[in-house]
Amino acid sequence: MQELDPFVFFAVFQEMLGLWLWVLLAVTALGIGSFIYALVRDRGLRARRFLVAQLIGVVGGFAALFFMWWITSSSIANVGGAIDVVLVLAIWVGGFLGGTILSYGLMSQASNPRRTVPAAAGMPAGRQVA
Repeated sequence: MQELDPFVFFAVFQEMLGLWLWVLLAVTALGIGSFIYALVRDRGLRARRFLVAQLIGVVGGFAALFFMWWITSSSIANVGGAIDVVLVLAIWVGGFLGGTILSYGLMSQASNPRRTVPAAAGMPAGRQVA
């Protein structure tokens, strides 16, 4: 293989994951969409929600490793060389980021949106209250 072709990688993932590839792509789209919506709606990140999402992301990293070992019928005992360690770390980081983004977006959707207070004397109309 003289050059990197993204379609070759897609074909390999399609062959390896089968229907799971489309499930993972759908969950990825849902997570990114809900995360962007939460950022726009809340006008930034919420620290407490982001911290909880990162803790959930750690579990997501390990879940990604176990999922890939289940799909490929292998285990941690099969990790042999340096490139295997790099791949394990890359899969864990991908699961961590995916778990963090998905959980932050879903927690944002589950929480109550900011409510507006009616205009009172001396206050601007539609002032937002946390």
